[in-house]
Amino acid sequence: MSQYFLFQDTRKCIGCHACEVQCKANKALPPGPKPSQIVTVGPKLIGGQPRASFVFTHCFHCEKPWCVDACPTGAMQKREKDGIVFVQADLCVGCKACISACPWGAPQWHRETRKVVKCDFCMDRVDQGLQPACVTVCITHCLQFGEGNEITQIRRVRHAQAVAALEDNAF
Repeated sequence: MSQYFLFQDTRKCIGCHACEVQCKANKALPPGPKPSQIVTVGPKLIGGQPRASFVFTHCFHCEKPWCVDACPTGAMQKREKDGIVFVQADLCVGCKACISACPWGAPQWHRETRKVVKCDFCMDRVDQGLQPACVTVCITHCLQFGEGNEITQIRRVRHAQAVAALEDNAF
């Protein structure tokens, strides 16, 4: 598993797609491939009002990534030092084996280069001590990136806040 995690607080996300756009801009991608994207769930009626939620999807940087095992050229790799799964473009022959192997749809086809692209947590930025591009433009700060312990703590605090808010509204 990657030592890094990207967490989304779905309660804060407004579905602006800034993260998705910034990801594409950072990777200079044309229309089509979306290494990260917002998926709209709903709308559905909640308390008689239509509501939608937005889920940020990206590569999970699996502990045992099927995409890496499926790649016949070694283009799909997992970094030893931090578990980030990435594509070494010069080795990619465009066979799409990784796309077929990934149950989450993380590897995406780039028609112009005829190669695969995917979320790599903007590892060039991470190596410089920076946040992934998607996180830097999130206007509601619903996206958080960090090491496992940091993100676990953020999730615990947010869960406790949500429980407290529910209890406050119950009376």
